[in-house]
Amino acid sequence: MTTQARLRALVELADTGSVRAAARRLVVTEATVSAAVSALAAEIGIPLVSRDGRGVRLTPAGVRYADYARRILGLHAEALAAARGEADPEHGTIRVAAVTTAGEHLLPGLLASFRGAHPAVTLGLEVAPRGVVWPMLANHEVDLVVAGRPPPTIRARVCAVSPNTLVVVGPPAIATGFDPARATWLLREPGSGVRATTMNLLQGLDLRPSEMTLGSHGAVVAAAVAGLGVTLVSGQAVHAQLESGALVELPMPGTPLARPWHVVSQPVPTAPTKLLVEHLLAHQELGWRAAGPQEDESDG
Repeated sequence: MTTQARLRALVELADTGSVRAAARRLVVTEATVSAAVSALAAEIGIPLVSRDGRGVRLTPAGVRYADYARRILGLHAEALAAARGEADPEHGTIRVAAVTTAGEHLLPGLLASFRGAHPAVTLGLEVAPRGVVWPMLANHEVDLVVAGRPPPTIRARVCAVSPNTLVVVGPPAIATGFDPARATWLLREPGSGVRATTMNLLQGLDLRPSEMTLGSHGAVVAAAVAGLGVTLVSGQAVHAQLESGALVELPMPGTPLARPWHVVSQPVPTAPTKLLVEHLLAHQELGWRAAGPQEDESDG
């Protein structure tokens, strides 16, 4: 078994929490996963797992080593894509990650436009909460992220920015005499950037209203349309519902909030990634502009 395969086995064990689940993901036997992790432990001379009842768990050293293993695997994949893309960008690969709202409302049009101009470029897409996509960029598991502003700890390049405004919306019946303190607030899943912004907004106004947590952007919007409560959401993402009258924008101190979308790459983007960024900047109908000096914090 190669070192890369062994590292992959350790990462999957760290991510899934069990040898059985790791083996299932890798489509190998449990014995193969155990042997791979044991070989790594023998190579570095430190136990990476310990017994935990009938299963195993990573030791503190194993957790730390798995973090490095994840970055090593991501960087290796990035290196391959960069080398191949440099030789032939039009047949290269771009690994894209996006937060849920961007993945549902921005990426389809953006990627369809790019695919029309560069049909031979292979696109990979991961849609997940911000707490997942930014570590993916930090670990070199993706080449490009579409989300809000990157955390200051992420070493990356902001390539492009697009306007995005967060507004409070609810069913028309609640508009007359709307009181944010008495409404039920529909919240995104833990880890969502919009959820964190909503909680900060309510706390800043010293409000402690009823809350209902739903698992996705779509579920939150559907619940608002059904009359279950109000929510803070991207105005772009509910444009159709606002136009049809299924939802209305509600007055709320501190809103609307400007929260621009960002296209963020590795500090040194691959040639195919540059193609994508150049494409979205060249097509004004996509709604992107080049990042200014204060927005491009490439040193994180």
